[in-house]
Amino acid sequence: MSVPVFEEFEPAADCACPGCARQRRDLALGLPVRAGGHPAAHGARRALVLVTAAGVVLGSGGTDAAAALFRAPDAPGDAPGDAAADATDAVPSDTPQGGRGPLHGGPGPAPGPGPTATPAAGQAATEALRPTTRAEIIDRAKLWVAARVPYSMGKYWTDGYRQDCSGYISMAWNLRGNEWTGSLGRFGEKIARADLQPGDILLFHNPADPTRGSHVTVFGGWTDDTRTSYTAYEQTKPHTRKKTTPMAYWENSDRYVAYRYKGVVSGGAGGGQTSTVPAFPGAAKFGPGKKNAHVTRLGQLLVARGAKKFYAVGPDPRWTGADRRATRAFQQAQGWRGKEADGLPGPHTWKLLVTGKGRSIGGSSGSGGSSAHATPFPGRGYFRKGQSNAYVEKLGKQLVKRGFGKHYLSGPGPRWTEADRRNVEAFQRAQGWRGGAADGHPGPETWRRLFR
Repeated sequence: MSVPVFEEFEPAADCACPGCARQRRDLALGLPVRAGGHPAAHGARRALVLVTAAGVVLGSGGTDAAAALFRAPDAPGDAPGDAAADATDAVPSDTPQGGRGPLHGGPGPAPGPGPTATPAAGQAATEALRPTTRAEIIDRAKLWVAARVPYSMGKYWTDGYRQDCSGYISMAWNLRGNEWTGSLGRFGEKIARADLQPGDILLFHNPADPTRGSHVTVFGGWTDDTRTSYTAYEQTKPHTRKKTTPMAYWENSDRYVAYRYKGVVSGGAGGGQTSTVPAFPGAAKFGPGKKNAHVTRLGQLLVARGAKKFYAVGPDPRWTGADRRATRAFQQAQGWRGKEADGLPGPHTWKLLVTGKGRSIGGSSGSGGSSAHATPFPGRGYFRKGQSNAYVEKLGKQLVKRGFGKHYLSGPGPRWTEADRRNVEAFQRAQGWRGGAADGHPGPETWRRLFR
């Protein structure tokens, strides 16, 4: 019965690479007390080494004693009601987590474990960030879910990452080594829970005793508008899972902190949300004879920037002379002439429109110039979960100016948050509206009254 204990305890015993050597040493000695390890757990680790060395003498009784000293780390166990859980899954983590280390078989020495980092170490971590998109983070998280990677502190998956919760985040964020809950925060920036987007994480590190309850999950998106639960990707016993989870977790909920990876770049957001700047659909979508949703979107963007006078009806999916005249007027407002103002949108025209930048028709600035307050209502689609644009920021600033900004802890900024929605709701209720008319999402009348 000694094999399961030794396999869990001594990974790759015949491998001489630095990663395996370091991990064998870390697992034998446990997390040092000076680095946040628990004295009792540290002593248990040393006892396990003695039990292993004396296995021939102790026989099966020694194996049982060793097993009693070693429990699965770094995962709080499956949530109540999870059909995959068994009797052992209900045991909270009581043993040291896997420390920091290189990828399994990776080159270079392993950095020493520790709950905090020196300024130099923090700077080095930032410099080592690999750029990645939200969609890529979620795609990597899904790989382990599909493979049903077994939970283990002492084993490594084929990609080189340790099979515990912090190794899972290291993999999803594409870090250069295996981190632990005490060091993952160095690779992210703290954000409000209301600002969570797919690819962010929820982290609980217990500095008083890192072996008790410390855990981390990948945020996959809100499950509904109440924002009381979310889709969590996590590495826990018995294997990686994707599960609807209460915010922020089943236990220690108020102690979880939201982090955003410092190396995240714009791109697909994953989880059903849209990217920050919609890509230019191509010149072939616009011009005489074209009929599609992109023409409608172009017209709506132009109307929001002062082109309403060009449309007797619409905008609608069919390209008309009104679309061309409105596009030309916007291009000329940027100071363009000749072919640059031919009335057919190109990538630069599109980018200015969808980001709310450049000068509007009539001379106002899309980023908040002297006459920016006169901007017509841009459309409901700009004020939804996952949206980030200049109109959201403009709305927020006007709410503050009108005395309805109490829910902002920071900002306002271009990303739509729950604070924006609650402030809009307060303004709507001040108009005497109730029910669906005061849902916190601005419509044309809310916009008109706010900016009049």
